[in-house]
Amino acid sequence: MKTDDLIKALAADNATTSPPISRTVQLALIVGMIAAAAHFWSLLQVRSDFGYAITHEPRFIFKFVFTLGLAIPAAILVQRLARPDGDPGPLKWLLAIPLALLAIAVAVEMASVPYDHWPVSALGSMPVACMKYIPTLSVAPFIATLFALRHGAPARPAQAGAVAGLVSGSIGAALYATFCVDDSPMFLAIWYVAGMAIVVALGAVIGSRLLRW
Repeated sequence: MKTDDLIKALAADNATTSPPISRTVQLALIVGMIAAAAHFWSLLQVRSDFGYAITHEPRFIFKFVFTLGLAIPAAILVQRLARPDGDPGPLKWLLAIPLALLAIAVAVEMASVPYDHWPVSALGSMPVACMKYIPTLSVAPFIATLFALRHGAPARPAQAGAVAGLVSGSIGAALYATFCVDDSPMFLAIWYVAGMAIVVALGAVIGSRLLRW
């Protein structure tokens, strides 16, 4: 059987399987998010000024615009990539929007903050905690999503794993943001992105092996 015929056969089988792979991935994400939230409450707590920050601090709100702006399209994209005929299509370009917004936010802050204060904004108060807890809080959705992808037949195993890492890392970052008091876009661009990048890289490496067929 030719490769194209095999992909078509797998796609047809995947489409008739109950439940569909997209539903399996959705369920995995829901379970993973619930587990991640429980993990968060076992380790951390919401920052004491959360109520004030969510209504008066635009930089705090932007952390969720960025993290959820990545998580939502990545969650849709990983469902597509779970199929053997899955094509990310133009949806992948939606991931560029939060990155562009982050670049703008960093530029605005750099223009409004004195040059000698840039290192303080970039380093923040808890960079090590950020690098530690974002991957930690990503573990549950990451494992759940990879397990769901194993029930599919991704044509691009490394890419599917990387996107699973992206949605998981974004969920972990959004949860961590409720605790983190470092609201600078510079801090977000360095430490949050680095924490999520660790999960994305792990997803690509693990996916290339675990999701191969």
